[in-house]
Amino acid sequence: MDLVGEPRQDRASSALEQELLEENHRLRRICQALIERVESAGAGGAPYGAFEHAVLLAEQVRERTETLHRTLDELAETNARLEEARRDAEAANASKTRFLAAVSHDLLQPLNAARLFASALEERKLPEESGRLVQRIDRSLSDVELLLGTLVDISRLDAGVLTPDVAPFAVSQLLDALAEEFRQMAGARGLAFRYVPSSAWVESDLALLARVIRNLMSNAVRYTESGRVLLGCRRRRVGQQYWLEILVGDTGPGIDEARRDEIFLEFRRGNAAAPGQERGLGLGLAIVDRITRLLDHPITLNSRPGQGAQFSVSVPCARPARAVAPSASTLQQAGTRQLQSTEVWVLDNDPAILEGMSALLGGWGCRARLASRVVELEQSLAERHETQGMDRQSPTVVMIDYHLSSDEEDGLALAQRLAGSHIDLAPILITANHDAEIKRRCRELGFPCLLKPLKPLRLRQALMHLLDVG
Repeated sequence: MDLVGEPRQDRASSALEQELLEENHRLRRICQALIERVESAGAGGAPYGAFEHAVLLAEQVRERTETLHRTLDELAETNARLEEARRDAEAANASKTRFLAAVSHDLLQPLNAARLFASALEERKLPEESGRLVQRIDRSLSDVELLLGTLVDISRLDAGVLTPDVAPFAVSQLLDALAEEFRQMAGARGLAFRYVPSSAWVESDLALLARVIRNLMSNAVRYTESGRVLLGCRRRRVGQQYWLEILVGDTGPGIDEARRDEIFLEFRRGNAAAPGQERGLGLGLAIVDRITRLLDHPITLNSRPGQGAQFSVSVPCARPARAVAPSASTLQQAGTRQLQSTEVWVLDNDPAILEGMSALLGGWGCRARLASRVVELEQSLAERHETQGMDRQSPTVVMIDYHLSSDEEDGLALAQRLAGSHIDLAPILITANHDAEIKRRCRELGFPCLLKPLKPLRLRQALMHLLDVG
């Protein structure tokens, strides 16, 4: 039985092994099929490859995160250094602005005196050759004033300390004086000058707008060799708003289309100035662009090479608010006879300016009274009041410099105090400070505010307006 039983057991084992082998083979096929299905369903390769790719990405993310942190730290340090440099630059710019303001005031004092003397000479009858020399002196002083004013303006604009003093005024108050000023300059160049006056009122900063128009007019005269220069106005309506376009045109060389944006950049100058004219610093139109942006007054340019250029500045119109000062044409007709024997007091701590004002006012027939200290002025006014009383046909004008001695009140506070104690007193503030707050306070108090260097025509306008003549 043993001999017979062994083969049966072997056969059973062989059958089991075969069955197991087949099952193993079947399971391998199933596993392979599943792997193929998984691999075919995945994006980007086999699962192991995907795993390797994920590990690689994780390592790259870690490395780049570390790099980013280092970069951020470096940027933080760089930003800190830049912020420190910015503060240093702002401090330096503010210091430069204060320096230029102080220097400009000190420079404007002798310049103001020189222009007063030159204006006084122009008012007198001189031999023809002497008259031409005086005119050249005055034009040279005007060039110095323009250059100095340009440097101060660009510095104040850069520092962001130029604040507009926007108020309604008659545009004739601005343009009549400019027309008279540039009519003489154009005539000296042999150019025809045409001015179209306007009775419109506008709302703007008179001093800043004057700088814009003056720069445009200066360029028109400087770059026009022959022909004419135009200053005029026209009304425009945009929606419900009325605008006044102030036009400055010339028959100069014109401006190429490609250069129309470039000319408003700093230190860009025209290709050719009129013979005998300085080319300037190349800041005039840069200042025009910045001031018009500050005032929100659109500026446009129409030009053809060889046929001249026309700039226009759009200013919002305003309702008339008060009486208008005498125009330049009125002044020309009236001459100086209405100012004869008018008493005008001048307070300034600069002897040269006092002497220059005395010469200018004396040429107009005024009786100039001079004082270098507040106490002198107050004593003289008190004596005048005691001797003459209040029986006067016209007010006494007192011209006061804003910058008095350090131990005294400023000129505006003094003017307010004197006007309060002398009802027949008419103050005029004279200053080299273009601060909008000073102009605003003068306007609220009803005091004329004239800037140095003093323009004789503006002074005469202010005097005639205060005295209610013409």
